[in-house]
Amino acid sequence: MARATNLALTMIMAALLIAFAYFAYQGHRAVTLAGGTTVVTSIGILPYYAFRSFVRMLGAYILSFIFTLTYGYKAGTDERAERWLIPILDILQSVPILGFFPAAVYFFVSLFQGRLLGFELASIFLIFTSQAWNMTFGFYESLTTIPRDLREAADAYRVRGWRRFQKIYLPAGIPKLVYNSIMSWAGGWYFLIAAEIIAIGPVEYSLPGLGSYLIRTTEKGELMHTVAGLLTLIMLITFMNIFIWRPLSAWAENFKYEFGSGGGNHIPGGWGYRLWWQAPGFREIRLLVVQGGAALTLALESYASKLERKLAGWDFWQRLVGITRRLISWGLALLLAYALMRGLVALGTLFLMPWQPEVFSIPRAILFSFLRLLAAYLLSLTWTVPVAIWIGHNKRAYEILTPVFEILASVPATALFPIIVFILVGLTGGMNLAAVLLVLTGMQWYLLFNLIAGVKSIPRDLKEAAAAFGLKGFGYLRRVVLPAMVPSLITGSITAWGGGWNALIVAEYVVYAGQTYTAFGIGSLLDTATYSSGSFQLIWSSLIAMMVTIVLMNRFFWRRLYEVAVQRFKIEA
Repeated sequence: MARATNLALTMIMAALLIAFAYFAYQGHRAVTLAGGTTVVTSIGILPYYAFRSFVRMLGAYILSFIFTLTYGYKAGTDERAERWLIPILDILQSVPILGFFPAAVYFFVSLFQGRLLGFELASIFLIFTSQAWNMTFGFYESLTTIPRDLREAADAYRVRGWRRFQKIYLPAGIPKLVYNSIMSWAGGWYFLIAAEIIAIGPVEYSLPGLGSYLIRTTEKGELMHTVAGLLTLIMLITFMNIFIWRPLSAWAENFKYEFGSGGGNHIPGGWGYRLWWQAPGFREIRLLVVQGGAALTLALESYASKLERKLAGWDFWQRLVGITRRLISWGLALLLAYALMRGLVALGTLFLMPWQPEVFSIPRAILFSFLRLLAAYLLSLTWTVPVAIWIGHNKRAYEILTPVFEILASVPATALFPIIVFILVGLTGGMNLAAVLLVLTGMQWYLLFNLIAGVKSIPRDLKEAAAAFGLKGFGYLRRVVLPAMVPSLITGSITAWGGGWNALIVAEYVVYAGQTYTAFGIGSLLDTATYSSGSFQLIWSSLIAMMVTIVLMNRFFWRRLYEVAVQRFKIEA
């Protein structure tokens, strides 16, 4: 019976993929006939647009994953590098996706002389900026909270280099990598619209995809087409959740720290597990990928060990490698310095021009936006903390609610525009409450998923010890759960505020049915400068003010809280 069910699952999945490929191909033909820059708003085009958006998201995620492993590893294992890598990450996180528009357009579009590939790479880069920082912060936190006795054991057994990364650092980061990958994909979907509409002032280029489809139908007031595009996005997110993220999340449970012998491997369940572990065809694909990865890892280990043995006896080659590393480092530093110098010269020239009146309203705009963010953050805390504690301790609730939250986190804010325009704006007479709720959609999920990861990372041994000592209710929460959540709460708060500042660009400037609704703040100033006036002076003034504000907050508030949390609330054996 089980074999027949698995075969049926293979046939159904194969049929669905073939049907999707066929309709996507038909959509490709329709787009080609209409012209590459024209967004076709018929419902039949949605499979093709879903495919194009997914490919961009996948490309951006691969770049984000590579960036996370390299950047997060260096920041989490090198104290000297950490001092400047984390502030740089704070700055990068503070820049909204619109802030990367000039660099993306100038570099990629100019490099490929206005060809389609340049716009596609610019879009992938913009999506990357909405995915990478959250993953990197999560991986960095995982490395900095590794138990001290595990580090000491690795030092005692001389586990260093690639083997140390493979056996200690990467396994320690897998739970947060999986959880934050889900959140990063959600962030990518959330800002997909901004990434598929490449615009500076009146010049605009629309890439075929779900994001451009949603914004075009929303601007025209075509509610049914917007709902169809949103349902397509939800179906794609649900499919990924069932067959990718759920099996990966269950598998990641095998990598949380346990200090006793009662851990055991956690076996994934659900349709995703059946497809990749039992269904013929797909099971072989998984095994092929796993075996290929294992073979590549062994080859890298063998090559690294051979190279290390050769270099150990050759002082000349060791010196040559050291000199080469220093030359590369100095070359990159000089290249960065040159780029910064060119940028400062360009900014200086820009700000020597007569200042526009809107520039002087930036401090007041920052204050208004900060108050909206604070209100959204407090609202987020009121529900995410208790829900995370409940879900983290209730397996059934986790299995049911986590997919729902993952889907909700991925829904672009534009899907809420009709409700906001017709209900909230009509009732309140303004956009302030609506802006707070839209910012809430960009903040709360970072908190929730990080908090859930913090609760689920509590070792089983610690829970059993608490039960043995009779800790229940508030005492259990105060002595076990809340201390374990603190590092994840700080990390989630840092990324949530970063996501909130980014969400301002869709929360304070709404276009629906040809009419623009705004709430005064730094987001609306930046949107107006980007999409309407094309004022680079106002764009860069807004970006610099926003970055300075966020960096100061992270440096003198969140970062100090994080250092205290790591020292006081790290789980040790």
